[in-house]
Amino acid sequence: MSAHLDAYLAFLAVEKGLAPNSLDGYARDLGKYEEHLERHGRDALGAERTEVVAFLKLLVDGGLAPSSVSRALSAVRGFHRHLVREGIRATNPTTEIDRPRRGLKLPSVLSVEEIERLVTSPAGDSPKDLRDRAMLELLYASGLRVSEIVGLGTLDVDLGSGLVTVLGKGSKQRVVPLGEEAHARVSSYLAHGRRLLDRTRRSPMLFLNTRGGKLTRQGFWKILRARARQAGLARRVTPHTLRHSFATHLLEGGADIRTVQVLLGHADVSTTQIYTHVSRDSLRRVYERAHPRARPARRARS
Repeated sequence: MSAHLDAYLAFLAVEKGLAPNSLDGYARDLGKYEEHLERHGRDALGAERTEVVAFLKLLVDGGLAPSSVSRALSAVRGFHRHLVREGIRATNPTTEIDRPRRGLKLPSVLSVEEIERLVTSPAGDSPKDLRDRAMLELLYASGLRVSEIVGLGTLDVDLGSGLVTVLGKGSKQRVVPLGEEAHARVSSYLAHGRRLLDRTRRSPMLFLNTRGGKLTRQGFWKILRARARQAGLARRVTPHTLRHSFATHLLEGGADIRTVQVLLGHADVSTTQIYTHVSRDSLRRVYERAHPRARPARRARS
């Protein structure tokens, strides 16, 4: 990568406090962008709008989803904005480039009954069963991202207050409640399961793999897929499915969208509005209960 790109990534890490996963995404997108420019004998200092558009077209033609193309454009736009701000180049070639249209593709939502089958699938008393039950209950109870749940330390869970401190995107901290069932399962795991996994007695992480090391995102995905099969769920279940189910079930239960926004760790409520949806039946129930003329007026008794 060029020195300018390295400097920009360092700026994002130090000044903006971007999380490592986000930094990796920026580095991948901008690395592809620089490779594209080099193939055409250009670099970021001399790139024009046509080169940027050609790069985006290359991504689209390669089958990349609109959301991923939009993310790449954001990375390129931010990079060029940085170059202008630092006085390295005079203009930003991305200012008049629109984002690709993003279709509203909502992930599937598990029913409450399906959630019950999933979270109770680890029914044994082995350290793995206790760990998996605690993780699944916590993920659904709190709506955490997979990177957030595997990044939890033992000190992040306060069983006394029933709260979990989460380090989210952009290194922003938020506090979410455990919920009664998750509280019980995490307590059981800490008391009877984790100490048997932590062979060194030195790991600060909450959830450990069978070798006593930190559980990775890939490791969690494998566990979730196995438990979903065990629960007899035919559909594909991902950590995002549980996060989306968490938000949807809250809204259907009467939670306001601002509260859900805070629990999910969204900076903008518009993200929450896209991320969550309320079932048609729930919308109808709320409408009929709230609108004065939604149902025929009851006849007065004679």
